[in-house]
Amino acid sequence: MTFVRTLKRIRSDKTNYRKRAAVIIGRHSFVTVKVTDQNVAAQMLKPTPTGDLVIASAHSRELAKQHGWKGSTNSLPACYLTGLLLGKKALEKGTSKAILYIGKDHFTARVAACVKGVADSGVNIPMSDESFPDSDRISGQHIADYASTLKTEDQDEYSSRFSALLKNGLKPEDYPAHFEEVRFKISGKAAPAAIAAAPKKKEAAEGGGGKQAKEGAAPKEKKEKAAAKKESGSKEEGNSSNNQKGVKNKK
Repeated sequence: MTFVRTLKRIRSDKTNYRKRAAVIIGRHSFVTVKVTDQNVAAQMLKPTPTGDLVIASAHSRELAKQHGWKGSTNSLPACYLTGLLLGKKALEKGTSKAILYIGKDHFTARVAACVKGVADSGVNIPMSDESFPDSDRISGQHIADYASTLKTEDQDEYSSRFSALLKNGLKPEDYPAHFEEVRFKISGKAAPAAIAAAPKKKEAAEGGGGKQAKEGAAPKEKKEKAAAKKESGSKEEGNSSNNQKGVKNKK
């Protein structure tokens, strides 16, 4: 009977050394994401022979302390915003390309949302669009919809389930709007949907203004016509009076 020696991190199911070797050989900077029961942490690292160097790191607690985030710190929106913050920091440090490395961890929707945030910040990270959650779930629309339904059905359950959000001063129905507000603070860029809606609002405003102008012009035209009629009438009255005077003088 022979004894096969294995590394401790393999026995404890912590490291996949095949993936680890591929990352080191490729010399790529890589992103790691750790999601706990309360928070999410993400790091951008660079592998070296002597160990990994941390280029940038982001934690969901930063969202609340520095950017005014009032929502959950481990939800899909929080994961996306944490990834967006990490990507912004990495770009400031001069790193614009990376890969995802999760080791022995599972690739979940929250990890995908965090990677989506890193990609949207401008970092080139190879990922399939099919792997990312829907934009409605990333913005927290599903939370807002559920909260609206629960509020009408059971007010006590609504207050109990969303007590933390309500304590922070955030109505769960306003989750998407609050998400966009914090996302704009981090990235400084408006959402594509908001950019597309702006020209429509402008056109609507211009259309409304044109209509009001027409409505405003109609009374003006009426007044001008009435004034013209009045002037022509006064002229006719003047002519008729002059004619009558001429007849009297002849007599």
